Amino acid sequence: MKYKRPTKAVITDAGFASRFLPITKTVPKGMLPIGNRPVIQLVIEECLAAGIKEIILVVTPEGKSIYEDYFNNPAEKAKKQLYSQGKQDRFASVEEVLAFPKITIIVQDPTLPYGNGSPIASARGLIDHDEAFIAIYSDDVVYGPSAVKDLMDSFEKHPDALAIIGCQLVPHEEIKKYASVDYDEKTEMLHGLVEKPAPEEAASDLASYGRYLLTPEIFAHLIPENTGKDDELWLAEAIAKLIPSKHVYAKQTNGLWMTTGDPQNYSLAQLKYTLDNEPYADELREFIKNN
Repeated sequence: MKYKRPTKAVITDAGFASRFLPITKTVPKGMLPIGNRPVIQLVIEECLAAGIKEIILVVTPEGKSIYEDYFNNPAEKAKKQLYSQGKQDRFASVEEVLAFPKITIIVQDPTLPYGNGSPIASARGLIDHDEAFIAIYSDDVVYGPSAVKDLMDSFEKHPDALAIIGCQLVPHEEIKKYASVDYDEKTEMLHGLVEKPAPEEAASDLASYGRYLLTPEIFAHLIPENTGKDDELWLAEAIAKLIPSKHVYAKQTNGLWMTTGDPQNYSLAQLKYTLDNEPYADELREFIKNN
């Protein structure tokens, strides 16, 4: 069957984020700041710019109340204080968040095994049987052209798609951190997807990252019986099971993809955002130059 164009995005932040301890003992990784916004807000804004109407966040039990507070708390006390001081412009960014379209926050199904496929499987009940949807890892940000829009445009080109993966070239030695993509560049048809291969065994240096257009077909393969490498439930391996249908595609996206999944890359993503967006960017450049 042909699926409807996506209007929903599933964004996942249901891991332990152990590389960021101790801060992630209390603060979910997706709530770490980039400028004055949490990482996950940049991801949501990318979705909204591409026409997505509903966001589904899959989080940890500990993170659920934090996300609910951020997206739903009207902060009336702060608003009253700022308005009384004539500083209502400072509250404008909060009102932008409160005006976001529908955001549903759920906890990952605890009966599912560990793995990056489990949060997506947890959202199954919120996806209609006839609709495609976007799936995103919250620790991947895209600066510039929206990768979600790239996927939506690709779906217009390939309306038969059961899945479309976003991908970008990475340095050869880095491919071991991602799923390596083997596809026909002309037709964009995906031939293979291997999770975290040794560089010498990778089909290419094209890495699949946290931007996917999926259909409910994926849920048949995101089940506990299908754990793979390290006994985890991998989204890449579930997508690979759809490849024989010849309706799975890869799309090289245009924006600058940066991961925030570890402290070093998070710092680089923070720096990139600051240099491109903050009014004090020149002062920061000068500081870096002199120190």
